[in-house]
Amino acid sequence: MAQAQIMTLHQPAAPQPATLIATLGGQPQVITFALDALLAQGEAISDVYVLHLSFANPRTRQAWQRLQAEFVDDYYAGRRCRLRHVPITRNGSELEDIRSEGDAEAAFATIRDLIVSLKTEGRRLHLCISGGRRMLALLTTAVITIFGDFSDRLWHMHTPETTLARVKDGAQMHVNPADGVRLIAVPLSPWGAYFPGLRALAQLTPASLPAYLRQVTAVEDPRCRQVWEQLSPRERDVLRAFAQGLRPDQVAERLSISLSTVNTHKTNILAECRIAWGLPSNEPRNYRFIREHFATFIERV
Repeated sequence: MAQAQIMTLHQPAAPQPATLIATLGGQPQVITFALDALLAQGEAISDVYVLHLSFANPRTRQAWQRLQAEFVDDYYAGRRCRLRHVPITRNGSELEDIRSEGDAEAAFATIRDLIVSLKTEGRRLHLCISGGRRMLALLTTAVITIFGDFSDRLWHMHTPETTLARVKDGAQMHVNPADGVRLIAVPLSPWGAYFPGLRALAQLTPASLPAYLRQVTAVEDPRCRQVWEQLSPRERDVLRAFAQGLRPDQVAERLSISLSTVNTHKTNILAECRIAWGLPSNEPRNYRFIREHFATFIERV
């Protein structure tokens, strides 16, 4: 009995379930190639969501039908795995293509809503952006940088030309290692995890953005003003440069002062910020805090 308990304690933890999101055009094998590669890496993919434009396009419709044949009763290759599709829509109608800024905004909203929903469920996401329209890949990348976190992964697929010719249009839905198909990790910086305010902004419509900015300004302005009034003229110059997006070395060059002098002014500015925002004196802050909180204020002083 004791031995059985010890064996149980030392069993490796089960992989965390994950979701694959992929963009689809006329090449359904992109999805199965990506899924096969992730499963081979030990990823426990339990759901696959396919982003696509209208099935009015025969190639997209045929690609979806070919893909469906690989998933029978929510099983893939003998394991439980659900396949779902998410059409890109605008005003309730599926888009046949992305031809305008309005279409792009609608596509962004569709992709955003899917990813936010999955992240709210605590899902870890893998995104393959090699299928379908290039605009879908760009929008999907933009969404995951805002709403993703450090557990998510972004992938591009490389397929050699000789293999590409053989598998085109779903003629072959699975490959061997010798075929040279491989996933390439795309560097992903989840900016929304660093700056949560970006997520709130990304969910606003253009019409509601001015009201939101007025609301934020109403909260931040008194604190920014308090800091501003405590600074010397030179410290204000340094704050202004940081608020405009410059790094410390660039501030030094612009103001013709040494980097150590910039850092001294920065330390004094951040000390006043801690007072204004009621932050603990030992809480680490850097010049990015100045940029984030003073960017709009500095335009009005």
